[in-house]
Amino acid sequence: MSAGSVIKPKPRAERLAATRATLIAAARRAFGEKGYAEASMDDFTAEAGLTRGALYHHFGDKKGLLMAVILQIDSEMAARLNAISAAAPDRWQGFVDENVGYIEMALEPEIQRIVLRDGPAVLGDPSQWPNNDGCIAAISASVQRLKREGLVRDVDAEAAARLICGASTYAAQWIANADDPAATARRAIPAFQALMEGLLRGA
Repeated sequence: MSAGSVIKPKPRAERLAATRATLIAAARRAFGEKGYAEASMDDFTAEAGLTRGALYHHFGDKKGLLMAVILQIDSEMAARLNAISAAAPDRWQGFVDENVGYIEMALEPEIQRIVLRDGPAVLGDPSQWPNNDGCIAAISASVQRLKREGLVRDVDAEAAARLICGASTYAAQWIANADDPAATARRAIPAFQALMEGLLRGA
């Protein structure tokens, strides 16, 4: 850099986005390691080198920060599930694998603790979370495609989507809260697959 050159400050929007990302990252580590109840706002604001004021500005409170962390994890889960579906040999198998994949993620410690245990305990019914509508829409679209291809029964796509979403969410929560999650998954997944197969035309 030449002598006398001036380093321009980052635009405000960029600074705000960086602050938000830093807080989410710090909170995600704290929630994952300690759980929501034990994670202190002072702990993760100090780790991020920020103040409580910054947290309140971006998220309102600790619950708002938890929701932001869950939405970030959910976005990552969706990308992984899309990849699972894309790798399947056909559209129906991709649909099944994607939904089963969501249930299997209940075995992962971070998802288990933050999304499936602390999330419902602190934020209430997952069906009322802001990401739920997107999940229902995506499953509905898949059911509609499978109907057009003649693979599944002539069922109401939204109704089927809500039932699939409810069953997979409950199964994942059952696994996450079980004394033996792996053993519970071995029971839940075949039962869920059997329910899915009931959608097939001629089943």
